[in-house]
Amino acid sequence: MGRIMKYKICTLIGTRPEAIKLAPVIKELAKHKNIKSTIIVTAQHREMLDQVLKLFSIVPDFDLDIMRPGQSLFDVTHRALRRLKPILEKQNPDVLIIQGDTTTILVGALAAFYLKIPIAHVEAGLRTKDKYQPYPEEVNRRIATALADLHFAPTNLTRDNLLREGISKEKIYVTGNTVIDAMLSVLNDKHRLDKKIEKILKNKKQRMILITAHRRENWGKPLIGICEGIKKIIAHFQDVIVMFSVHPNKEVQKTVHDCLSGLNRVHLLKPLGYESFVNLMAKSHIILTDSGGIQEEAPLLKKPVLVVRSKTERQEVILRGAAKLVGTDKNRIFDEVRKILRSKSAYKNMIRSNPYGKGDASRKIVNAILDHLRTLKPKISKPVASIEPPLT
Repeated sequence: MGRIMKYKICTLIGTRPEAIKLAPVIKELAKHKNIKSTIIVTAQHREMLDQVLKLFSIVPDFDLDIMRPGQSLFDVTHRALRRLKPILEKQNPDVLIIQGDTTTILVGALAAFYLKIPIAHVEAGLRTKDKYQPYPEEVNRRIATALADLHFAPTNLTRDNLLREGISKEKIYVTGNTVIDAMLSVLNDKHRLDKKIEKILKNKKQRMILITAHRRENWGKPLIGICEGIKKIIAHFQDVIVMFSVHPNKEVQKTVHDCLSGLNRVHLLKPLGYESFVNLMAKSHIILTDSGGIQEEAPLLKKPVLVVRSKTERQEVILRGAAKLVGTDKNRIFDEVRKILRSKSAYKNMIRSNPYGKGDASRKIVNAILDHLRTLKPKISKPVASIEPPLT
């Protein structure tokens, strides 16, 4: 028998969302004896990233540890690019897997391109068509698309975005979103939580609104508007309790604590681990967020989402009616929350099916990468026929 071809695949992770969405891919890679899987983390975020790595029992082979207090986009880009270069040169992988839209992904795509390493982009094709919404993520995605060799689009809509930008259909795979794979692995039947949080939620008659807000474009006045909207909600609905998971960024922390500290029925939480947060989402009544990932996760849990942004790249949930863009004006936020708190039919109308797949995206991605590699000579990229039918 001939010797089995072994492929070297590197996976690059910078932040908590990337770790969540790439953990199932890494687990799937480990199932294949003909893959040598290497994990690189930039640690663009440190503590929140480490929580997820521990949860999924992922041990990086290389940790660039680039995070510094008060770091800017310039700092992250420079340190990550400089430290990634020698690792990729030495590893010389057959493919570098990147996910999403962070500065780590921008740097990873650029470094791999400079070294002529093929790039597989997970969660490709999300667009707002406004380079400052979200900032800098929209442009990071566009650059990653221009440099990538394989594009794993979560839905037909994101596939169509790529096609409009001139990406060959043979290089695009519609797979669903790996966040569904990750969620299904950590949800528990009873949605058990930390005892302190369980104690806060012991009154079953209260309706819990879960809130996250952290995006750069919402720092300052927009975040103040979100907090003022929360104040109005609490003042008008005595059965509502607010759980606000406050991002560790100092700017976010100061604004939220200045606006909301000490308010009755408003609980400001330190960032929870992923497993705890997902199960807290499952116990919520409504979710207010500017997070992209939560817009994808909430439909699986049948939770209405009000998106406190002016634009979103997750258009699928908006078009299906499972989420609604409400911006950051306090009165608009209050009005939209009031509608679904007062009307059972309005609430039910936002309980829609999940557009992001059935939890098998990671398997599809790894199989597609392997099929692609089997058709190639080292370092030469050729288009291959799509192996997956579009999601319906």
